[in-house]
Amino acid sequence: QVQLVESGGGLVQAGGSLSLSCAASGRTFSPYQMGWFRQPPGKERVFVAAITWTAGRTMYTDSVKGRFTISRDNAKNTVYLQMNSLKPEDTAVYYCARRDLGGAYDGWGQGTQVTVSS
Repeated sequence: QVQLVESGGGLVQAGGSLSLSCAASGRTFSPYQMGWFRQPPGKERVFVAAITWTAGRTMYTDSVKGRFTISRDNAKNTVYLQMNSLKPEDTAVYYCARRDLGGAYDGWGQGTQVTVSS
């Protein structure tokens, strides 16, 4: 069973940067796609970015386009989220998840807290 572990969160001032990592453990790891999601305080979890594992095609929610970059290292079974020009509204717990083609996201990690101060 694959386990996903997020890391890299923290406290940063508005305009700053953070880099999140999501490492997958398990004997085999070959999802169709990996995604980053976030859950702001008191709100539901929402999509942030995704990348296909083989081709590396990326997609982003509009609010992070041009500021966040998702990438992956297939050899390390790790997906990253580089976050630049952070805003207070980016404050949330960030989660990663995996999905197979045609399937729903699963394997949610425990999340990592990102706090952006104004």
